[in-house]
Amino acid sequence: MEVRPGYKQTEVGLLPEEWEMTPFAELFEFRNGVNADKASYGQGVRFINVLEPITYSHIYGPEITGQVTLPEPVATSYAVRRGDVLFNRTSETQDEVGLAATYLGTERVVFGGFVIRGRPINQSLDPIYSGYALRAPIIRSQIIPMGQGAIRANIGQQNLSLVVAPVPPLPEQRAIAAALSDVDALLEGLTRLIAKKRDLKQAAMQQLLTGQTRLPSFSGEWEVKRVGELAKIQRGASPRPIDSPVWFDENSSIGWVRISDVTCSGMFLYETTQRLSPLGVKHSRPVATGSLIMSICATVGRPIITRIDVCIHDGFVVFDNLDADQLFVYYVLKWIEPDWTRHGQTGSQMNLNTGLINGKEIKLPPRDEQTAIAAVLSDMDAELSALLARRDKTRDLKQAMMQELLTGRIRLV
Repeated sequence: MEVRPGYKQTEVGLLPEEWEMTPFAELFEFRNGVNADKASYGQGVRFINVLEPITYSHIYGPEITGQVTLPEPVATSYAVRRGDVLFNRTSETQDEVGLAATYLGTERVVFGGFVIRGRPINQSLDPIYSGYALRAPIIRSQIIPMGQGAIRANIGQQNLSLVVAPVPPLPEQRAIAAALSDVDALLEGLTRLIAKKRDLKQAAMQQLLTGQTRLPSFSGEWEVKRVGELAKIQRGASPRPIDSPVWFDENSSIGWVRISDVTCSGMFLYETTQRLSPLGVKHSRPVATGSLIMSICATVGRPIITRIDVCIHDGFVVFDNLDADQLFVYYVLKWIEPDWTRHGQTGSQMNLNTGLINGKEIKLPPRDEQTAIAAVLSDMDAELSALLARRDKTRDLKQAMMQELLTGRIRLV
């Protein structure tokens, strides 16, 4: 295979000629963490355990939730300092074992027994760069196969010592770290903005759906009505036995709504993971496109509006012949969703019955005000959806940048 000018072939692929291939054994001095007595948890020095390296690429201190009281000599011996890399030693899934995070904080912290500390031997790694580079696919592809264990995946110092890392010159490391840090700053800003917009929407729902705040030009009286007065509540039906293949057909246009389809969707249901055969449709309850349905089993009270023809099983109800603005009722159901768990019947899992739903009282403004309120909340949802899509695209951009920058395919210096 022809090697691109300025690059060399290595065990991890093509890399720039100036980059060194260095085993972890030459980059870090490893040490396992302290196994503290559980009675000592809850106060004292901050305590990095398995959660932080799994969750973060860079640890600054405030995000560390654990605390532990240790004798002073022990705390000193297991202290973490800026630039140290923490690898989680054990995980329930092999994909997470050996994940690394670099400590960039200034306060005193220690590390626990489920963590391996990698203390840099020399100054060949920029601390911010290492937080990105040691989680890159070129590193993870070496570490993941090393994870061993029948119940939990584990990795040890000896395994980590064998991992080989591409190490660019320090100026290039710093340029890469700066570029990725800029994208992280954008992601953090978007995350904060999304949280703020969600809070504003919750406040708007509280005010508008209860009549505490009226939209301009609306002044009519609100009524209290039972849900059963507004719609015909019909429960779904399930063919039995539920797992028989005769009920399903991947080529069918009729979806089979499962709880997982609803929990991973927003206001509208556009697709389902399963489809029913004509026989399956015959033994279930068909629901037309544009219907308002709600889950009544397990995850109770979750409303959604169908955008495809589907059938619902007995874990859902459909609101037929709705005598109210559909979007307004949807938002009311979203607002009262947490309340259903207080009234649901418990057995092996939470469930609601049609009597509870029919008898639920809600406040209802005049029809034109219902439509106006729903429009305001829909606009807020559209803004949130746009922000979430932007955040997702930015995350994808970061992944693409990491793939290109951390392998030297794109050079910044």
